Amino acid sequence: MAIPQSFIQELLNRVDVVDVVGRYVQLKKGGANFMGLCPFHGEKSPSFSVSPTKQFYHCFGCGANGNAIGFLMEHAGMNFVEAVKDLAQQVGLQVPEDDVSPQERERAAQQRQKQATLTDVLEKAAKAYQKDLKASPRAVNYLKGRGLSGQIAKDFGLGYAPEGWRHLAGVFPDYGEPLLVESGLVIEHEDEKGQDGEAKRYDRFRDRIMFPIRNVKGECIGFGGRVLDKGEPKYLNSPETPVFSKGRELYGLFEARTAIRQHGYALVTEGYMDVVALAQLGFANAVATLGTACTPDHVHKLFRFTDAVVFSFDGDGAGRRAARKALDAALPLATDTRSVKFLFLPTEHDPDSYIREHGADAFANFVKQAVPLSKFLIDAASADCDLSAAEGRARLSSQARPLWNALPEGALKRQLLGELAQQIGIGTPDLQQLWQRDDRGPRRPREERAQPAPQGQAAPSGSDHQSSPYSTSTSAPAPQAGPGAWSAPAETYSRGQWNGGSGGGRSNWRKGPPPPPRMLGRQTASKSRADRAVGLLLANAAAWDSLSADDHAMLAHMPAPHGPVFAWLEAQLHEHGAQSWAALREALRNEAFEGYACAEVEQATVAADSDAELSELAGVMDLLRRDELMRLSQALSVQAETDPAARERLRELNERIKALKPGNPI
Repeated sequence: MAIPQSFIQELLNRVDVVDVVGRYVQLKKGGANFMGLCPFHGEKSPSFSVSPTKQFYHCFGCGANGNAIGFLMEHAGMNFVEAVKDLAQQVGLQVPEDDVSPQERERAAQQRQKQATLTDVLEKAAKAYQKDLKASPRAVNYLKGRGLSGQIAKDFGLGYAPEGWRHLAGVFPDYGEPLLVESGLVIEHEDEKGQDGEAKRYDRFRDRIMFPIRNVKGECIGFGGRVLDKGEPKYLNSPETPVFSKGRELYGLFEARTAIRQHGYALVTEGYMDVVALAQLGFANAVATLGTACTPDHVHKLFRFTDAVVFSFDGDGAGRRAARKALDAALPLATDTRSVKFLFLPTEHDPDSYIREHGADAFANFVKQAVPLSKFLIDAASADCDLSAAEGRARLSSQARPLWNALPEGALKRQLLGELAQQIGIGTPDLQQLWQRDDRGPRRPREERAQPAPQGQAAPSGSDHQSSPYSTSTSAPAPQAGPGAWSAPAETYSRGQWNGGSGGGRSNWRKGPPPPPRMLGRQTASKSRADRAVGLLLANAAAWDSLSADDHAMLAHMPAPHGPVFAWLEAQLHEHGAQSWAALREALRNEAFEGYACAEVEQATVAADSDAELSELAGVMDLLRRDELMRLSQALSVQAETDPAARERLRELNERIKALKPGNPI
């Protein structure tokens, strides 16, 4: 979906980043800005600043920074399009969709309205279940018996669905409302009629502990219900609905977002109770799949929040099978900058019981010893293979090839090729050539496929062409971002494809799709007064009008990169008026000086006080004016020896230099 850059600028000029961040972070007024605890790293004293004038947030502790769109992408795990739509909905704007017909646009609007209505229904049910939990000593005692506190139950919104077939009839005024069926709260049997002739209805969840399932925005989209006593099924999930899909959602992800960043990894467990119990025991970075095998969508969503994922499974056969499915889901996304590990607990333990018996430190160490994806891939490929026999090693080759092919290109894939070749007992080039031939299918007759070797190279015996030992032409391609700045699919902006490494996603820029708005460029010390002026004027664009026409001309005629930036800024102000840095940031997309300008703004925004920045700008401008006058003075000095007019001009320049107040070097 292509979103015009002009719309992005208009959107950022309308939203208030303080309101957006304030939905997730408790902010307090501190001078010209708002301060709070950074949601991107653990801290005890607030170092997270949100500027209403720049429409920009910045953490002085970890360096996280960006605009409202970047915050939703980084903190709420949305992709670019989702974040834009969320903000547009808040301010009443319609996201342009030029390539969509009016009929499709109308259907999309109806679908969005339906989803909003369904989440309202589910939220109302969740609040009712929470009240019912407080009124049920039996349910409360069950949770206490599982070691859960009242606070953790409140944090996760746990509730209780009482016994009875139509309890929700006392919650919703119209039990026949179709939305109750569409949301999965009520089951309707068309072939069974009641006394009133209507289809028979009853509550889906009865006498169960209720676990609300929330999306990344915190909206209730479904439920998981667990029996208190013996009964089947032990866990019952909401059915697939327009707002809920088990193959895409993870229980506890909304609650775990901050903890995932603090711990540095996401821990994927097998059940709701594991997630809640782990959160109480100090591992709030746990999430769970919803009664289904791990899917690529699950893994992709997790990589929006972290570059490291640890899957936790029971050590029995069922756990190993589940781990194998998780491996298949993770392989296409396992880039060189990401870490995927597999944790196998002793058969007598789940994460909760292991921590209670051995302690949190022991569990943390156990997690560190989890099996890396590379080793588990080899173990999975070696299953049922007798490596002491040629037949077993040949079977390993056959079983390893699709797993290896699923990996994206990179160093990990090349290293694994060598390790697998060693296990199979043949050379790395031979294994590569074997797999290439197998993927090409049956070989053609020799006279049809004979090709001359490239000049200066010798074709290997029996091969179709010369190939590198590490050629990867048969492998599944890694996900690639689209060519346009904002026209690429939302998935191409997922975390890990643009950040260039771990460590919070704040690496240097590189070619390819633009990073989300939070990324500003390389944070290095400014090299000159002109560099500082670039950062300060972009961060406080309204200050441009306070400068004289001579100042404008002086700045715009500076050599690159300074002059082109100032000329661009002046053109922006003439066309759009004064804009916040957040909006200017979007206008900079694909400009030749984009990276340089963003890096200088990041240096300028280290100061939390806008007044201080403006005061510094005044000092910088004095120094730049002095520098310009000194340059002109030196140019006239030789001419003034013989030209009286030049001598008079030089005298005037020197008087102006003396009149300037001295400033501190920048």
